[in-house]
Amino acid sequence: MKLSVIIPIYNVEDYLAVCLESAILPGREDYEIIGVNDGSTDASGAILADCAARYPKLIRAVNTENGGLGHARNTGVDLARGEYLLFLDSDDTLSPGAVEEMLGLLDGSFDVGVFDFITVSPGGRELRYDKGCEREEGSFRFENYPALLLSPPNAVNKLWRRALFTQSGVRFPDRAWFEDLATIPRLYLRAETIRYLPRAWYHYLRRPGSITNSAGIERNREMLSAVAAVWDDYRLQGKTAPYHDELEAMAAYHELLTSSTRVNLIDPKSPVQDALREDFLARFPAWRQNPYIRRWPKKHRLLAALIVHRQYGLVHLIMSANRLLRR
Repeated sequence: MKLSVIIPIYNVEDYLAVCLESAILPGREDYEIIGVNDGSTDASGAILADCAARYPKLIRAVNTENGGLGHARNTGVDLARGEYLLFLDSDDTLSPGAVEEMLGLLDGSFDVGVFDFITVSPGGRELRYDKGCEREEGSFRFENYPALLLSPPNAVNKLWRRALFTQSGVRFPDRAWFEDLATIPRLYLRAETIRYLPRAWYHYLRRPGSITNSAGIERNREMLSAVAAVWDDYRLQGKTAPYHDELEAMAAYHELLTSSTRVNLIDPKSPVQDALREDFLARFPAWRQNPYIRRWPKKHRLLAALIVHRQYGLVHLIMSANRLLRR
């Protein structure tokens, strides 16, 4: 079997049917869909069961107690039979024809296939187009393109050789935010060949109430664990030196520019900002010399410097003004 599409499901009754339909390619026997109902309390389980009943040879419905996104994905990995894995979040969709195109390209010649994705509104309006990486189409080795660490660390816009998980033991953390960041860079280390496929196969739905839009300040501390998981793994593999600049720029972006500013917009006096700042500086005290950071836009370099110097009030003014302008 070529491909296993793993769909973790939790309370998405308004989106699940469309998600499942986007992954269904009738008549094909070289792939499977594994829907993992992660203890949903709405009609999601029934929707999954109904779809599995209509396509019994294609869809496997699995029910588990609630354990979070990482737990549901890991369950799918353990059950998968395909040579490759595709993770599809249950409120997102694949573009028309995506599965057929993927199956046509799964020739065993690569361990990770990176592709593009489109962020859409609940009404289907395209909000943003994101490239999977800044390269031309084709295959490469991670060691020859370490800047892949600076591309979006998303699990969903990639095709994964299942052996990367089964042979390494790498899994997504349970009940954690930032589970992709904690996992994806570690899988790159295990890949022999990575291939960039410049096709927008994935449509990511930006909706109210999603993790990335949530106001849970304290949960931003989980960024510390995500960064540490990557750093510690690279250290154990003896890879912190050759990938130092990329790891440093990655941590700066996610700890300073993402989590810190998210917290700051909600509460500029929150101590979570200090925790993120101190964790970053303890590991990367000479961050200003980083060649990637030096090429950041001026606004990003300014925000990072203000956060490092604990000028949280100024950061709040800048972020608030930027939000008003965007509206």
